[in-house]
Amino acid sequence: MAPSLATPKTLETLLDGLPGCQVRGDVRTPVTGVAYHSREVVPGGLFVALKGCRTDGHLYLDAALTQGARVVVTEQELAPPPEVTVVRVPQARLALAYISAAFYDHPSRELTLVGITGTNGKTSTSYLLEAILRAAGCRVGVVGTVNYRLEDQIWPAPVTTPESLDLQRLLREMRTRDVTHVCLEVSSHALDLRRVDCALFAAGVFTNLSQDHLDYHRDLDEYFAAKSRLFLDILANGRPVRGLAVINLDDPRGILLKNAAPGPALTYGCHPDSQVRPLSRHFRQDGLEARLLTPAGELEIASRLVGPFNLANILAAAAAALGLGIAPETVARGIAALPGVPGRLERFGPPAGPAVFVDYAHTPAAVVQALAALKTLHFSRIITVFGCGGDRDRTKRPLMGQAAAAKSQLVIITSDNPRTEDPLAIIREIEPGLDSSGLPRLSPDQAREGQAGYLTVPDRREAIRLAVSLARPGEAVLVAGKGHEDYQIWGTERRHFDDREEVARALKECRR
Repeated sequence: MAPSLATPKTLETLLDGLPGCQVRGDVRTPVTGVAYHSREVVPGGLFVALKGCRTDGHLYLDAALTQGARVVVTEQELAPPPEVTVVRVPQARLALAYISAAFYDHPSRELTLVGITGTNGKTSTSYLLEAILRAAGCRVGVVGTVNYRLEDQIWPAPVTTPESLDLQRLLREMRTRDVTHVCLEVSSHALDLRRVDCALFAAGVFTNLSQDHLDYHRDLDEYFAAKSRLFLDILANGRPVRGLAVINLDDPRGILLKNAAPGPALTYGCHPDSQVRPLSRHFRQDGLEARLLTPAGELEIASRLVGPFNLANILAAAAAALGLGIAPETVARGIAALPGVPGRLERFGPPAGPAVFVDYAHTPAAVVQALAALKTLHFSRIITVFGCGGDRDRTKRPLMGQAAAAKSQLVIITSDNPRTEDPLAIIREIEPGLDSSGLPRLSPDQAREGQAGYLTVPDRREAIRLAVSLARPGEAVLVAGKGHEDYQIWGTERRHFDDREEVARALKECRR
């Protein structure tokens, strides 16, 4: 993404409203650019020294000054050259959020911004809401896990939610291209690291909460507290009316959030108290239909997305859209128009053959949901391929095994992103979950004979090929964990690998 143009601002303007800052130098200093990487500093620019997990921006202060920084924002006491202004702050990340929003002239004030947070369903909900808003004639931007995009312009997504400077620049870029609405996936990391603190949200959506990211958060309570910031803090964001909280009552944490969140709220789910809920539903292998009760009246919807959890995503998007004032018939038209979501129960294979689904499910709850969706479609057997990422929460590995074993007749454990861990060691930590579920370990020959159980195939390409070769008409294969991703990480090296490409190749080989 090319940086959007922004006019220079005085330091005083950029610091307006930032609590606790102490300035040593001239607050009238003109600032030509903002950076948190020293190599991106421009002459006359401002550098914010961030402390990260792997390094500390304070180590690069000399490099930033060499690049031409005239202002340094830091949490530490410094003695730079006399011509450099120093801003001492309690929280550099919060300062970066304030400074970035001001430098790009607060683009979210000119947009209808909807934040979507939760463990699962953020991406599908963003695609659904995008489709509804487009049906309403809005020009929509999306910032999320798959990519950052508007219309035919697409940028790669290195992280789900960009750093505050990158986010504000992207929002300004979108606004200059006449975007009116933005769907933003908001991760717990982004909320904890203050990336969205100075974004003004018209609405926030809570999908659900289950175990994930416990390599970063100490426990589920801390994880939930991070997610809750969107509703307890961020929605009180300077708009005349506090942003709308759209909350899933089917999740126990959603009920807690509803009770704690001040301001307007709209609830959804199958819970009898939900304001947007299904009165009837029907699931098919090629989609679903439902009749919804909403504050705007009953609504008939049809979608090419499959399974109960996608109905939950549809309820979330419909509730958010209705809360923004979109007409019910437009909501239904937008939902029907969405052909699918990349790597979210994305189906491959001929109608008469075995169905192969690629899904991003990489948490125990997401695996359970994906398999439950396939169960409702009455496949005679389900084969699941999955692994767990290296250098991430190890406690969920046996839980992933249990989740896969609960609704699969055959499970193939393989590699995900091993990173710096031994793939075989990761697999060994998954196996107890399958063993405790009563699935026996099989040899490849036993699997070919149709026995129920699990086997280990560390090579992901080989595991996918084996699963597809074993599947018969009327059966389903779920390849879980990576979804839309087109890479694997081995050590610190990112190698091209796309589950969807591998599935298509395996299906082609099986038809020969």
